[in-house]
Amino acid sequence: MGKLILSRHGESVFNARSLWTGIWDVPLTKKGRHEATLMGEALAGLSPDEAYSSALLRARDTLKIILRTNNWHIPLHISRQLNERDYGELTGLNKWEVEKKYGDSQFSRWRRGWDAPVPDGETLKDVYNRAIPYFQTHILPSLMTGKTVLVTAHGNTLRALIKYLDDLSDDAVEKLEMPFGELLIYDFNEQGKVTKREKIIHIKTTLPPA
Repeated sequence: MGKLILSRHGESVFNARSLWTGIWDVPLTKKGRHEATLMGEALAGLSPDEAYSSALLRARDTLKIILRTNNWHIPLHISRQLNERDYGELTGLNKWEVEKKYGDSQFSRWRRGWDAPVPDGETLKDVYNRAIPYFQTHILPSLMTGKTVLVTAHGNTLRALIKYLDDLSDDAVEKLEMPFGELLIYDFNEQGKVTKREKIIHIKTTLPPA
């Protein structure tokens, strides 16, 4: 069986301030680096054969920490096709101030909607249309040969992948959340079909005592 591990990056400096991040390339916080270490510890027994990350720093550094935690030396593949959703003119704005200004309904459509455009940005559907062909072309073939593949990406990229893997409707994906510290693991057969959503590991994200 091939095995796919999906991991969201740890907390970034924009996440910590409740700012729309999107493709703004910001680093992890201390908490985010700790989360990545915990994810690495949780994955210790799985030994991936190869790994994929978006081109954004917070995802790449999360992956590096996971690999370093386990002393894994495996092929790495970096792609912009796995980048976070571009939030356009919302990028850098405080989420809760945007909610207050535009109202709950518009805020929810921008934040979780399937095909709700933001000014000069992408929809989740746009993310799906770039991430899924990349998955089918580059990642799925490895899974079909029985490899274990680790993917470190972003909330919306992973929501798009989960929609595809779980065959979710457009309405259902709007209710889907991929929180920090969550790891999803899928088994695949030789035909490239999901045979099992094996487990969900949720990482406690509080920092250890100084």
